[in-house]
Amino acid sequence: LLALCGAAAAVPSLADRVIWAVNCGGEAHTDAHGIQYKKDPLEGKLGKASDYGMRLPILRSSPEDQILYQTERYNEDSFSYEVPIREEGEYVVVLKFAEVYFAQSQQKVFDVKLNSHFVVKDLDIFDKVGHSTAHDEIIPFSIVKGKLSVNGEVSTFNGKLTVEFVKGYYDNPKVCGLYVMKGTVEDVPKLQPHPGLEKKEEEEEEEEYEEGGEGKTTPAAKHRVQSGPRTPNPYAADNSSLMFPILVSFGVFIPTLFCLCRL
Repeated sequence: LLALCGAAAAVPSLADRVIWAVNCGGEAHTDAHGIQYKKDPLEGKLGKASDYGMRLPILRSSPEDQILYQTERYNEDSFSYEVPIREEGEYVVVLKFAEVYFAQSQQKVFDVKLNSHFVVKDLDIFDKVGHSTAHDEIIPFSIVKGKLSVNGEVSTFNGKLTVEFVKGYYDNPKVCGLYVMKGTVEDVPKLQPHPGLEKKEEEEEEEEYEEGGEGKTTPAAKHRVQSGPRTPNPYAADNSSLMFPILVSFGVFIPTLFCLCRL
């Protein structure tokens, strides 16, 4: 029993596994999980800080941690944070976003890179979750024998992880907060449920199942484009039930007309 208790005590907490965290565009903050976010190190050096989101409640975030989504740093060009990593192992970077200004999609779209690897393409926060709603991008990666592995790609690792927000065609890249932790995606705390998003996800999952089938359809089946016109229903043009009374009427009318003509 003592051995089990000792083993449980030896497991590091979530906060202990976080090696670097920053509240972008804001001050230091300790969240509900004990993660200590430091003040933005880019303050006065690169980009612009904004607290425009402070006037809005942020959905999917606990009240005490809304500050992590209400402040942000943006730049008119690409910008980045550098995270020193000294130990090998499995890691996860969590990027925090909320769209607090634009009220439609295709207004702010940008990419995210880890060192030389694109890990998020064409991020449109409003399109993902809507207005004033928390959204986390969770990217797992590993460092083994001086190599960074992410999304099936490998590159040489020099001790620093560069998290870059790449300017796209629509407005400026931004981020509200981020942290890097040792562990896997399963270790990352999930945001609070959003009824609208859950319903949308459920509808998408239902579409993946064949009607009356037991398994999911393949992506090709889900998005299949029909080749040529649809085959007509052979019974759709069957008007025999409608033609019968007409034929009977003609059968009665013609002899009657013949008799009248003879008179």
